[in-house]
Amino acid sequence: MLFIIRKAAFLMQVFLCFIAVFFFSKLRAQELNAKVNVVYAQIGSSVDKKVFQTLQTGLISFLNKRKWTSDPFEINEKIDCSFLLNLQSVVEPNVYKATLTIQAARPVFNSNYLSPLINFVDNDIVFRYVEFQPLEFNENRIAGTESLSANLTAILAFYVDLLLGMDYDSYAPRGGDIYFQKANQIVSAAPEGRTITGWKPFDGQRNRYWIAENLQNARYALAHDAIYTYYRKGMDKLIEDELSAREEVLSALSMLNTLHAETPNLMFMAFFFQGKSNEIIQLFRKALPQEKARVIDICGRLDIANASKYAEDLK
Repeated sequence: MLFIIRKAAFLMQVFLCFIAVFFFSKLRAQELNAKVNVVYAQIGSSVDKKVFQTLQTGLISFLNKRKWTSDPFEINEKIDCSFLLNLQSVVEPNVYKATLTIQAARPVFNSNYLSPLINFVDNDIVFRYVEFQPLEFNENRIAGTESLSANLTAILAFYVDLLLGMDYDSYAPRGGDIYFQKANQIVSAAPEGRTITGWKPFDGQRNRYWIAENLQNARYALAHDAIYTYYRKGMDKLIEDELSAREEVLSALSMLNTLHAETPNLMFMAFFFQGKSNEIIQLFRKALPQEKARVIDICGRLDIANASKYAEDLK
């Protein structure tokens, strides 16, 4: 009898341990469902291409296995995103110049549709990588011991915080503030070097510094209201009430138009509209003529690259 009681107690302990481990793993589930592709077609035959395959594997692990927030994420709540690192040249042995394309989307409520959050190309990528070197990031010591080696992971962490901020903002008013702050902290402590660009205000008008500044500057708070209105009050109502969804999206576009009138040429505008034209056009195809005219006017002003597209497709 005593043996049976002890065995039952042991099995109960095993069961409780299993439950605890399962709960903890769910609690600590990572946030990203990131696809990574390292393209090296432009790199000459003098470099062993196996290095880039190892780099790609390391980047997949870096993005998907790291815990980026303190919040619990279910498997179906992971953020779908992709990172395309296109290597362009060898600056010196083990040092590469590249571009990075970042794309992220979030699901629209009650549908299988994914609405774009980020669709951005960063042309200021330079980094050092030696095969099998650890890909590390410490937000309290970003530059580490060698700036070029730290630059790639700092850039990736910056864009992860940015896409987290956009995602959280899209579900709750100012929900992404903490992640925009983290992105800004990375900018402030970014690696420095003769060949490193994209972190400073004098590196151009369309870089990491300016998008972080725009999303942190209290003068541009309307941008956060527009993000929330566009996604949560607009796109998430699309299945339930298409007319109301269009009204809210148009309201978000009007907010951005007001912001543009107050401060023209904000980096945020180009960042927000990149990859949005098809979605906006599709949403307003069945809108009233006056709504279409309003969209053509606003988007033609804020998304200049696609101005003729809006005018043609919504006429």
